[in-house]
Amino acid sequence: MQNANKDYRLEMTGISKSFGIVSVLEKVDLKVKPGEIHALLGENGAGKSTLMKILSGVHQKDAGRVLLNGKEINPKNTHDGQVLGINVVYQELSLVNDLSVAENIYLHKLGASQFWMNWKKINADAQALINSLGFEIDVTAKVSHLSIVQKQIVEIAKALSEDPKVLVLDEPTTVFDPTDTQKLFDNLFKLKESGISIIYISHHLEEIFKIADTVTVLRDGKISGSQPINEIDTDGVIKLMIGRELKDLYPPRTVNVGATPIFEVKNLTAKDTLVKDVSFSVKGGEVLGIAGLGGSGRTETAKLIFGADQKKSGQLFLKGKEIKTNSPVDAVGYEIGLVSENRKEEGLFLPLSIQENISVTNFKAIAGKFGFVNKEKENNNIQNLIEKLNIKTPSAISPVKNLSGGNQQKVALAKWLSIDSKVILIDEPTRGVDVGAKVEIYHLINELAKNGVGVIVISSDMPEIMGIADRILVMKEGSIYGELSKAEFSEENILRYAIGKPLKN
Repeated sequence: MQNANKDYRLEMTGISKSFGIVSVLEKVDLKVKPGEIHALLGENGAGKSTLMKILSGVHQKDAGRVLLNGKEINPKNTHDGQVLGINVVYQELSLVNDLSVAENIYLHKLGASQFWMNWKKINADAQALINSLGFEIDVTAKVSHLSIVQKQIVEIAKALSEDPKVLVLDEPTTVFDPTDTQKLFDNLFKLKESGISIIYISHHLEEIFKIADTVTVLRDGKISGSQPINEIDTDGVIKLMIGRELKDLYPPRTVNVGATPIFEVKNLTAKDTLVKDVSFSVKGGEVLGIAGLGGSGRTETAKLIFGADQKKSGQLFLKGKEIKTNSPVDAVGYEIGLVSENRKEEGLFLPLSIQENISVTNFKAIAGKFGFVNKEKENNNIQNLIEKLNIKTPSAISPVKNLSGGNQQKVALAKWLSIDSKVILIDEPTRGVDVGAKVEIYHLINELAKNGVGVIVISSDMPEIMGIADRILVMKEGSIYGELSKAEFSEENILRYAIGKPLKN
C-alpha cells in the first residue's frame, strides 16, 4: 500500500469516475499542503466539480484513494465530509431562503441541544462571524431578502462555522465587485496562515496569480499539468486548459451603431429597491456596459426594465414610442430579453430540456394550426441555435441541469435569440464560465450588436466590461454617477465613479 506523504494535508491519487458509459475522471491526482491555496482549473466539463464532490462525499469514486492527514477516508455523504473537516462552497447557492442568516450558518448545529436553542448566542456568534469577514449583514434577516452577493458571503460563513481543515471555494467571486473580492482574498490569507488548506476554483485567471501557491489543471477528466504558480504564466495556464493558445480574448468587431437610440430609459425609480432617477439610452448595434460596486443597483435596474420588479415612476421608450413593462410578459411582448445573473433560479427551468427552455419564450414562432406546436419548426429552430451557440449536449431533449455552467449560460442566451430580441439585457454574461466559452459568448454579443440589437451588459468583471462595451455607465447608490467613453476606459476611472469621485484631469 502507498505510504502517505506527511507534507500533504490532502492526497487524492488515481481518482476515476464514470457515469454510465461516460468517463468523467481518469486517474486524477491532487495533493494539497496545509496552509496552501491550491488553484484547481479547467474548462466547464473538465471534471473539477466531480472531483470535489468525490472529496466531500456527494459522489463515490470508482477507483483511487483519498487521504486526509495521512489516513484514508471514504465519505459516503456530505455530512461525513463535514465531520472530517471538508467543506465546499459551491458555485450554486444551497441556502434555505425562508430561514434567517444565522439559522443558515448554524443549520448543522440546530437541534443538537435536547432542551432549547440559545438564539441570543446563535445570532451573536453568526453576527461576529459575518463581521470578521468584513461584511455588514443583519443575521436575523431572512436569506430571501438578501442580494446574491450577501448570499455568497453567508455560504462562506456557513462553511467557516464548521472549522474546516480543507475549504473548497468554487467560483466564489463571480458576483463580487473588486472591493468585495479583495475582502475575500484578505480572509483567505488569514485562513492560510492558520493552516487551513484551500482549494480555489475560478475562471478568473487574474485571481489565481494573486492568491494561489500551486495550480493544477484538468482537461477532459485528466490532469494536464500541476506546478507552482511562480513557474507558469497566464498563456501557459490557458494552453493547459484548452490544449492550444488563446488569442484575442475580447474579439474585435466592426462597430456599426445606429444614429438614434433604439431604447431609452427616463427617470426610472423603483417602488421597493434603491434604484432612483435612472436615465440612459442605447442605440441599435451598440454594446452598453453598466458597472458599479455591489449594491449599486445594476441588477435591480435591469429587473425594473424587464418588469420583474415594480416601478414607482419613470418611462421606457422603444424606437421612440413609450412602452409599459409591468411584467416580464409585457417585456417579452416588446422583444426585450433579460439574461439573469442568477441563471439557476431566475434564468432557466433546470429539470426541463434544452428544447423546452429555449421554446418557452417564443411559442408563436413554432405554432402550427389551431395553436398546437409544430414539432418540425421547433426541432429546426432548436437545432439551429444549438449549432450556432456550440452548446455541448448529447441531445436537445437533455435536461438543462445536466449541462456545464457555460452551456447552461448559452441556453439562457438562446432563449432570447429565438425571438429576435430588439433589446437584450445580459447580467454577468460569463459568470462561472470557462475561458473558451467566454470567447464564444463575446462573439455572440458582437453578433447581436452587428444585427442591430441594443445590447446592455452588466458586469462586475472590469476587464470584461472594458473589453466588450462601446460605452460604460457607472452606478452608485441606485443612480447613474458617470459615463465613460471608449477612450476613457480604465479600471481606475470605473472605480473612481463607483465610489463617487470625479475623474482625474
